[in-house]
Amino acid sequence: MSTSLIDADSLLAIDVGSVTTRAALFDVVDGRYRYLASGSAPTTAYAPFGDISEGVRQALDHLQAVTGRRLVGPDERLIIPSMTDGSGVDTVAATLSVGAPLKVVAVGLLEDVSLESAKRLVTTTYARVIESISLNDRRKTEERIDTILRLRPDVILVAGGTNGGASRSVIKLLDAVGLASYLLPQDLRPEVLYAGNQALHEEVKNSLEKLGPLHLAANIRPDLETEQIEDAKYRLAELARNVRIRRIGGVKDLDSWSGGGMLPTATAFGRVIQYLSQVYDSTKGVLGVDIGASATVLSAAFSGDLTQGVYPQFGLGPGLANLLDFCAISDITRWLHLNIHEDDVRHYLQNKALYPASLPATQEELAIEQALARQMMRLALKKTTVSFPAKVLHHNTDLLPWFEPIVACGSVLTRAPNLSQSTLMLLDGLQPTGVTTLGLDQNHLAASLGAAASINPILAVQVLEANTLLNLGTVISPIGEARSGTPVLRIRVKYDGGSESTVDVKQGTIEVLQLPMGQVAQLHLQPLHRYDVGMGGPGRGGRLRVVGGALGVIIDARGRPLPFAEDPSRRQELIGKWRWMLGC
Repeated sequence: MSTSLIDADSLLAIDVGSVTTRAALFDVVDGRYRYLASGSAPTTAYAPFGDISEGVRQALDHLQAVTGRRLVGPDERLIIPSMTDGSGVDTVAATLSVGAPLKVVAVGLLEDVSLESAKRLVTTTYARVIESISLNDRRKTEERIDTILRLRPDVILVAGGTNGGASRSVIKLLDAVGLASYLLPQDLRPEVLYAGNQALHEEVKNSLEKLGPLHLAANIRPDLETEQIEDAKYRLAELARNVRIRRIGGVKDLDSWSGGGMLPTATAFGRVIQYLSQVYDSTKGVLGVDIGASATVLSAAFSGDLTQGVYPQFGLGPGLANLLDFCAISDITRWLHLNIHEDDVRHYLQNKALYPASLPATQEELAIEQALARQMMRLALKKTTVSFPAKVLHHNTDLLPWFEPIVACGSVLTRAPNLSQSTLMLLDGLQPTGVTTLGLDQNHLAASLGAAASINPILAVQVLEANTLLNLGTVISPIGEARSGTPVLRIRVKYDGGSESTVDVKQGTIEVLQLPMGQVAQLHLQPLHRYDVGMGGPGRGGRLRVVGGALGVIIDARGRPLPFAEDPSRRQELIGKWRWMLGC
């Protein structure tokens, strides 16, 4: 397989999700890398196939039919590298999100220090903490061993001790880990990731290396004031790949196609957001949200510093069965514009958990699914924003920081009946502030480009620059306090042709300025009543150059957080009004 950055002209990106397997082809067109086409098929990791290979092959067949390019040879093998007749590809990038979340036992010295950091590390991939063990744990060593044996975790994550700090206490915690690994059958022994006091690396290797798979990472708490999870995050991603290879048929072959570089989809998605934050306005961050069946992923990057949360419990698939453990049913029904009984919502949650590939068949089901997408985003934001750098937060920490742009993907957004519904889901779920651009990853390419970046960074950069994301529109969200109906923002619009117009935006409304896709206009923003549009402080305005998106320019002056009436009928009427304002 060729992985040379000079010789590798074409790249095949394969993403295996919980519901859909996609294959995307990239190649050089007129001297620059471009996205050519995609093929998709249902994922076949579950019964009756129990192997992802069939779904991958069907996706490749679809791609071959779309492009007319032969990718699979007569021997039923992928053609790597490409041939002189144009068939095949030079390199493969693979991402994976299918499979149950990894079961993790987190072990740390102090509950509010190393153990808390270990739990945050777990949220960077498709995993969940099923048990915690700390120095304050009153259980005896044999009880801890019994717990591990009963739970049979996929991963044991060990943290604790600053560099050069505690050692004997850490070794004592490892006793239960080592004995439990020894007592488990060879094929059921967990992967162990040690991310504690680095001075103990040799001792940890001597204790655990012969008992099962052991991975060493940089200390996630090198001192009490510092959390450093970047190295451990990528070690955990590698470890997740190892577990998937053992547990799911066909994953080993897919990993070999990518030269052993297969990544969790969330990790690859985070890479793209991290890259974009180094390209765009350094005074703002870049936000990415991916609402999938396996998880909701939230990635926020500020000048290359990535904060990411992966939440399997908030996915539009199996996780829905337990969603009401994390929120009340009223938190979901508050987003509905139709009068739907709570029991019908509960039934939909259970059915969707059992059949994640099912599509809404009625207006009521569509309303529930879109309400779920909004609630997933709210829940994911609440968990992730606590890890944002303090310097980017508003004085009101319930508000989203300034972001430019916001990148969104997930079938619930890309397959909505119209782009107005996709946009309103994002406005409701994320509730952006200031001025931002909404970009929709309509071809589900972001994660694939993140995986491709490690093979061919030039390809990833050039494809991202080629309007890969659909510009839904520029969103202006003034922040402040005023009575509903009060003018809070005056906008003077100067179009390319020289014509001008002025719009006064009132509190509680959504206004849409018609600006065709790609057309440029100059806006002069003048906040009223000390409203803040992110131009230097309350009451401060300025000039802004905008490019038209699918919905033009959207001014969301409904307030932050969004106001909800207590009375269900009034609330549904208000939501219906919002939908009408945006053309849903």
